Amino acid sequence: MAQLIEALNKLPAIGRRSAERIIFHLLKAPLEETLQLSGLLKEVRTDTRFCKRCHNFSDAELCRICEDPAREKDLLCIVEDPKDVVSMEKTGFYKGLYHVLLGSLSPLEGVRPEDLRIADLLRRVKQEKIREVILATNPNTEGETTALYLAQALKPYSIKISRIARGIPVGSSIEFADPATLQRSLEGRQSFG
Repeated sequence: MAQLIEALNKLPAIGRRSAERIIFHLLKAPLEETLQLSGLLKEVRTDTRFCKRCHNFSDAELCRICEDPAREKDLLCIVEDPKDVVSMEKTGFYKGLYHVLLGSLSPLEGVRPEDLRIADLLRRVKQEKIREVILATNPNTEGETTALYLAQALKPYSIKISRIARGIPVGSSIEFADPATLQRSLEGRQSFG
């Protein structure tokens, strides 16, 4: 049990107390439920791979988004991680394709352009006749560095390059926003009315 607690404790957002609660729940649950959970974990881990085209998670060579004929094939949203694709898809708004970098540039951590899926991105832009690339990297130092690098790398392709807007989150208050967020909100303001 101690080894299982330690293993669960390594997962994101699961502390020692949560790990203990999960184990006690599983021990009280019917054996079939626990076996089903372990089977599903094994199946997801062994059957999931990266999409050959966009590097999102997939259970086939191409993910369901790349395979969808209704998607806008000339619009490409660049994200850092497959979980970013999930977040974007939850909006129900974006109808283009994705390219997952599988990280962001971080000189301090030794993550260089060749460590990411940037060469694949440039190949896609050239071969797939992309008209616009949306840079949707995270609004932190690494994400901004990555976006700047990509904007320079994409410049020779004569395509539209845009960046997702940043600013004050819906439901928040101006008084709690940091100066950088307020500055970006003012810079990215739009016409009203």
